Amino acid sequence: MARIGLFFGTNTGKTRKVAKLIKKRFDDDTVADPLNVNRTTLEEFAAYSHLILGTPTLGDGQLPGTSADCENESWEEFLPRLEGFDFSGKTIALFGLGDQVGYGEEFLDALIELYSFFTERGARLVGAWPSEGYEFEHSAALVDGKFVGLALDLDNQSGLTEERLDTWLKSIAADFDLPL
Repeated sequence: MARIGLFFGTNTGKTRKVAKLIKKRFDDDTVADPLNVNRTTLEEFAAYSHLILGTPTLGDGQLPGTSADCENESWEEFLPRLEGFDFSGKTIALFGLGDQVGYGEEFLDALIELYSFFTERGARLVGAWPSEGYEFEHSAALVDGKFVGLALDLDNQSGLTEERLDTWLKSIAADFDLPL
């Protein structure tokens, strides 16, 4: 089994694409194949001490799920199933996708929902990301002036994705014992 679990929620497939970009950088012993949270078990998810989790922000700043008009269940339905789990001792890094132009008033808001859920259950979250280089009106995902995870905008800044991803992975390398 790989040391690091890689899970995502998605609606359009863009978050899955980023998860695959992450996986492509590492061997099977380091990072597991990316799994959509609607296709995993609680036991699979909880088995990892290190997790990389991704989500888009939909609608009015929502996690993907049926109330955000997704065709399939996603984070919205998966998180309640994790209510009884203790994530103490686990290290988690988040990445989020959003559209800072079309949805600048709730840019990456879904990230804060994942951040809050896992910190409230004892996880150590790493991988905060600077807010410079983005133009948006508001984001609930800002804590102490930084995003709570990697911020990606594939709609307006897709050309920066690979560079941002590499920089972010280097920033979490020590916490995840990544060979970078």
